[in-house]
Amino acid sequence: MRPINTNPNRDWRIRALLGLYLASCCLGVQGSQQATITPETRAALDHISADSLRGHLSFIASDALEGRNTPSRGLDIAAEYIASQFRRAGLEPAGDDGYFQTANWLVTERDLDAYKLEIRNAAETIAVAKNQVSFSIETALSLKRTPLFKLDFKDSAALAALTAEQLDGRIVITEMPDIRQAEPSLRIQMFRDQSAFMSKLTDFKTALVISIDRNNPLGSGAAQRLIDPDNRRPAFASPVAVITVHDPQVVRLYDSMKPGPASAELSLQLDAAAERPVKLRNIIGVLRGSDPALRDTFVLVTAHYDHLGIRPGMSGDNIFNGANDDGSGTVSVIELASALTGLKQRPRRSIVFMTFFGEEKGLLGSRYYGRHPVFPIEKTVADVNLEQVGRTDSSEGPQISNATLTGFDYSDVGTIFQKAGDLTGVKVYKHEQNSDAYFARSDNQALADQGVPSHTLCTAFVYPDYHGVGDHWDKIDYANMEKVDRMVALALIMIANNPTEPKWNDANPKATRYLKAWNDHHGK
Repeated sequence: MRPINTNPNRDWRIRALLGLYLASCCLGVQGSQQATITPETRAALDHISADSLRGHLSFIASDALEGRNTPSRGLDIAAEYIASQFRRAGLEPAGDDGYFQTANWLVTERDLDAYKLEIRNAAETIAVAKNQVSFSIETALSLKRTPLFKLDFKDSAALAALTAEQLDGRIVITEMPDIRQAEPSLRIQMFRDQSAFMSKLTDFKTALVISIDRNNPLGSGAAQRLIDPDNRRPAFASPVAVITVHDPQVVRLYDSMKPGPASAELSLQLDAAAERPVKLRNIIGVLRGSDPALRDTFVLVTAHYDHLGIRPGMSGDNIFNGANDDGSGTVSVIELASALTGLKQRPRRSIVFMTFFGEEKGLLGSRYYGRHPVFPIEKTVADVNLEQVGRTDSSEGPQISNATLTGFDYSDVGTIFQKAGDLTGVKVYKHEQNSDAYFARSDNQALADQGVPSHTLCTAFVYPDYHGVGDHWDKIDYANMEKVDRMVALALIMIANNPTEPKWNDANPKATRYLKAWNDHHGK
């Protein structure tokens, strides 16, 4: 005998439809098919303005903020600006220092006063200036007249034929491609190729890798590394260090070499990097709910306010302004806060507005919040993360009045957003190729790992200037962003007013780990 009503997909859809019905009733209508927007809610949505979004973003993504690297002066200015807008909107501060949740971290820095790098052969000695190198290492290095070995990075046959005897104690000089400047679709494979290349050199006890850069005349110096004292990552542990050299003389020498052992020798003196304290900040404000039973539950709307900063070695424009990624999400959070605080009748649940530091460095700010939540995780019912909501010139064609959620059917949040889209003229859909693939690539992942139903909403996954210097504020489609943000505002109201909180889809195996985390936090 077959059991009755055991189709998990059917059960999940029933819960989602029931949630939609309740959310629609909270908008003051009689059923989900007849849902309308009340005049008060409409007034709040109409407060969201393309001109206001343009004004905020033209500052957040301006050259004055120097690309908002984590950490940087520009990032600190952006944090102060966001806090001022939360204050202007009337949000309640929710940090340990006003609107700021402070992370007291460390950053590595290298003193290059003792630096010296020389390459010598029978014909010449090349002294490489400290502004013509880029380091990705933190340890001290001292090498004296160590022989070079030329290896073509693209020659897989030569790499496969190498022996430990050929490279033991030598310095490999090669030309590794710059992954940051490659087309986004190629980066994953390039990273894999580079990892395999370095792994082989590590196995063969190579003393150092010198990678030449013939495109940029100046280097970036010593790369900083952020350290969370509560979760320290190990210092660079590989036996093989990498230094990128931008000196045209070294490029010329490399081109004149034959593959294999070279007569040239390298000497290097480099002190170890030191650590100094740095303050990093998430910015958090809350609109307290109106319902005595639900006001202590929380809906998060988030975005990351950092980007890639400045690349000193680039000629011409070298500021990565990050207007769409993720200035657009940041100013949307600001605008949503301004709109929803204007509601005469506040939503039943509390809505938390938050911007994170360090997403580009590995979801640092959101993971910090996940470990140090201001509001109890078990009382946090959803996170709506906004990323890349400004550009409509997608590589897949114009994205007008469209929006998509990552992990679309991992929970019933997507169904709620579809209803909000129906009411505001925005098509909210599942992107069959990218919905699941991009789930882990933004700050929603950190909240999902804690069990909170969390998704990232965007309009275009890939677009011209992605992670490029051309991602400027004047390329944003502000009229479309206004429309999408109004849809987001309505969806937030629907979630906040619904007595039934969003649920993970227990019929989707990709949501299993997040459902388990939710159960763990709720003692189930």
